[in-house]
Amino acid sequence: MHLLVVEDDDAIAVPLVEGLSRAGYSVDRAATGTEALARVARADLVLLDLGLPDMDGSEVCRQVRQTSAVPIIIVSARGDESDRVLGLELGADDYLVKPFGLRELVARVRAVSRRAASDPDQLLQRIGAVEIDRRTRRVTVDEREVALSPKEFDLLSLLGQDAGAVVSREQIMDEVWDPHWYGPTRTLDVHVASLRKKLGDPGLIETVRRVGFRLRDR
Repeated sequence: MHLLVVEDDDAIAVPLVEGLSRAGYSVDRAATGTEALARVARADLVLLDLGLPDMDGSEVCRQVRQTSAVPIIIVSARGDESDRVLGLELGADDYLVKPFGLRELVARVRAVSRRAASDPDQLLQRIGAVEIDRRTRRVTVDEREVALSPKEFDLLSLLGQDAGAVVSREQIMDEVWDPHWYGPTRTLDVHVASLRKKLGDPGLIETVRRVGFRLRDR
């Protein structure tokens, strides 16, 4: 598995690359956003710092998501809830705040990789006007493709596995994010709101108060 570490600080990047290499990964490093965008096509997963010298890492994330679904873990000293929410809204799969331990980072990399590589039982599913293609990770509404972030797709895919059934908030956080996710509690609500807007039907994803959500089965 080939990782791209996007980090301009040598004091952080050098031991990080060495540690990940010892963990068995093939690792490349980019010190700028421009360099990262040029190398991302060869990566299986991106570890992205936000404080880059030429552009903010959030802009790198946004540009990558326009053309690629490669898993992205933001690794940043910015620990505010607003920064975490912004990163996830832009399409990051996970968010890790510095300082952190190598073992935790490797665990996050493995968890994100498992989710990205999972092979759902039902690859193509149609629910009303919505079609979910899990093989290509594409969603269409009335045959018009809708651009979703990786987390938005995973959320819709999970709800669609048993349309009409209620999926608890805890199950969603465990399966779409991670059982050890310690990010902001409103992350799920932000993604649900974004999905409703993109799908063009706010009532398609119903809120079950104090329990979770369900995808309305038409």
